[in-house]
Amino acid sequence: MSAAKLLLVEDDPSLSELLEFRFKNEGYDVRATGDGDEALMLAAEDVPDLIILDWMIEGTSGIEVCRQLRRAKDTAHVPIIMLTAREAEDDRIRGLDTGADDYLTKPFSPRELLARVSAVMRRVRPALAGETIELGDIKLDPVAHRVERRGRTLQLGPTEYRLLKFFMESPGRVFSRGQLLDGVWGTESDIELRTVDVHIRRLRKAITVDDAKDPIRTVRSAGYSIEST
Repeated sequence: MSAAKLLLVEDDPSLSELLEFRFKNEGYDVRATGDGDEALMLAAEDVPDLIILDWMIEGTSGIEVCRQLRRAKDTAHVPIIMLTAREAEDDRIRGLDTGADDYLTKPFSPRELLARVSAVMRRVRPALAGETIELGDIKLDPVAHRVERRGRTLQLGPTEYRLLKFFMESPGRVFSRGQLLDGVWGTESDIELRTVDVHIRRLRKAITVDDAKDPIRTVRSAGYSIEST
């Protein structure tokens, strides 16, 4: 399996150098920058497997970089771990609401960051490698475009397949309708938000077998997520 590609966006030279050294020693392919504008350019040129993003950086702010990455089709579901000296709960919530997958407040232990990155990569790496993704009793083969549940092959339409794959790559995470539109249909799509609800219903129907639990969770006023059954 090829080395995971990590984009490190941190404008503190000493911290950036330390983290780059630690992650390279762990086998990651690391690119580093302290500038938000360059980070967006690097992510567009060669989409990373994971991004470590400082909130306070040169050029475009970290929170805006996160927002733009989530809007771009190619980086919409790249995991993002934000680093920041901000401790206020409102700031943490703002970062997560913008699309960050995790949040680490400075000062932090490099070992803790390594552990968090490893945990995220264990979750997303099967999809990146084209390996079967499993969540509970659901198996999705991204190479054969085949989905099975309890040993039965499921018949999914192309959109429902993409929607299920998107969910299974980030189990437990709640996606708004807008985030699902960007991640599954693309940012240039003119599909209406209510269309998401239609395809969610179709997906639920397609993956229902026997008395199996519905893995799709509706989170009131927030969106949808998928959970292990």
